[in-house]
Amino acid sequence: MLYLASRSPRRTELLSRLDRPFRALDLDVPERRAPGESALDYVQRVAADKARAGLVRVANDPEAVVLGSDTEVILDGEVFGKPADAADAAAMLRRLSGRTHQVATAVALVAVDREQAVVVVSEVTFVDWSEAAIAAYVASGEPMGKAGAYAIQGGAERYIRHLAGSYSGVMGLPLQQTEQLLLAFESKGVAHV
Repeated sequence: MLYLASRSPRRTELLSRLDRPFRALDLDVPERRAPGESALDYVQRVAADKARAGLVRVANDPEAVVLGSDTEVILDGEVFGKPADAADAAAMLRRLSGRTHQVATAVALVAVDREQAVVVVSEVTFVDWSEAAIAAYVASGEPMGKAGAYAIQGGAERYIRHLAGSYSGVMGLPLQQTEQLLLAFESKGVAHV
């Protein structure tokens, strides 16, 4: 059985597009960057941590395959996680305004006997946001709970000048790469993925 180690409704909706039966697991895995840990190492580790925690949760299922994923916004090597409050969201958006940043999404698959992972990095360029636009977007509440304080599939989409990479990856789960990862996992003899 395939399990999704995520509380994210976006990831649940995205994974359902791959037409595979799965169950979502409600997990709370710490997301703290270690001193000296690169942004890409961090996103990969958190995805793997989520998948491993999920595997522990479903240890009674010997055929369990658990998918963990993490998405982070990166600007100049700094990871922009989820904003703490409205002021933090506005500060993030001001820094991203008019610039190109990276969105890294890692996907990890874990079973009893093995692990595989992939990381997808996309580049997103915002137009210059006015203070009024930032204030209105923050007031909408959409930035809360989102890496980098925005949702590409929501109101922030109108401020994106350019995207190079995976749209679904920026949303939280790169579908093409996830499908390929699942197929590779299946071909190695893991049943019922």
